[in-house]
Amino acid sequence: MKLQNEIPKSVYGLIEKVKEKLPEESKLAKMFEDCIINTIGTTISQKTDGTTFVITGDIPAMWLRDSAAQVRPYLLLAAEDPQINEMISGLVRRQMSYILLDPYANAFNEEANGNGHQSDLTEMSPWIWERKYEIDSLAYPIQLGYLLWKNSGCVIQFDENFRKAAYEIIKLWKTEQYHETESAYLFQRLNAPLTDTLAREGKGTETAYTGMTWSGFRPSDDCCDYGYLIPANMFAVVVLRYLEEIAKEIYADQELASAAFDLGGEINQGIQTYGTYNHPVYGKIYAYETDGRGNYNLMDDANVPSLLALPYLGYTDEKDEVYRNTRRFILSEDNPYYFKGKAAAGIGSPHTPKGYIWHIALSMQGLTSLEHGEKERLLQLIQNTDADTGLTHEGFSADDAAEFTRPWFSWSNMLFSELILDYCGIRVLK
Repeated sequence: MKLQNEIPKSVYGLIEKVKEKLPEESKLAKMFEDCIINTIGTTISQKTDGTTFVITGDIPAMWLRDSAAQVRPYLLLAAEDPQINEMISGLVRRQMSYILLDPYANAFNEEANGNGHQSDLTEMSPWIWERKYEIDSLAYPIQLGYLLWKNSGCVIQFDENFRKAAYEIIKLWKTEQYHETESAYLFQRLNAPLTDTLAREGKGTETAYTGMTWSGFRPSDDCCDYGYLIPANMFAVVVLRYLEEIAKEIYADQELASAAFDLGGEINQGIQTYGTYNHPVYGKIYAYETDGRGNYNLMDDANVPSLLALPYLGYTDEKDEVYRNTRRFILSEDNPYYFKGKAAAGIGSPHTPKGYIWHIALSMQGLTSLEHGEKERLLQLIQNTDADTGLTHEGFSADDAAEFTRPWFSWSNMLFSELILDYCGIRVLK
């Protein structure tokens, strides 16, 4: 059964709920309808084995991160609609089967067809589209399985493969606490931008032990400047708490629960010890990256997990002092990827041209704001920078929204949809 071109009635019901809470004939309501239908109608397909494959949009591969984020708003319907429930649980099962194939890979093919970056210098296979190791690629599937349980009561995603994958994830994260001495992971892409490959013949820049776990790449798929990516480690702490609860409540597996608890504590201690920076203007803030050797990268990137997204991810709340300080820093021009122009101001990424703002960052700024007025302002900004497409994009020029990257980018469309829902008082339980 395919969901492509087959829109469940529950989705239309959610659209009507949103329309009731927005001004009549609102462009935002129409954009919400277009975005939430576009994803389920064009990117999601259910396979004969009961699993679900989700493409990112204009790239015909499934990213572990993107696919989880793409279906997140549909969690609101999972309790009432068995078809949606089946679609999401099928996605979790496919994600975990991919992790068992190779926990270092970030993107996979629908079949073992050899598509993607097969010439990269790493341990590729025909199943893998790309093998850039990113902490969040392992965190997002755990999060999705947990949120499906909490929002619908569904537990069929917690099969034996999920438990096996959970052990593999913990094993990998423990190995990557000692990346210099214990890890066999290498990655090089020849004849490519420096952001697409790792230094030191694929090992990455040098790190020292901190208790945190190493990441080769950011959620933008750009390489880390320093190997300890702070927001990704924070996300790991959150999902390890989820795993501890799943291990106790679903599997009655004390070994898994203890392993998740212990590792989460070690990573969190590393974040608190090595992941903050005393800024002369903003006070104590979270760094974006560090190496455990005294070097810090002070910035934020549009892609999630980001420092901006910490309350959304569940690591801290919007009122936390260090988060508030960090937020002021990253929403200022002291953040090298905060751009202002004639059309907009917001956070971009080294993944796109200088001066390009991401709709994902604008949506996340709204989702983590305590001010209803700021949410409204950001929604207006997003609708005014859609280049009259009715959809959101990856990055767009701060001076001219008609200049943009990725006309079909489902993750961005769905995070915007989540901001609309949040503005209307409709939220995923977490």
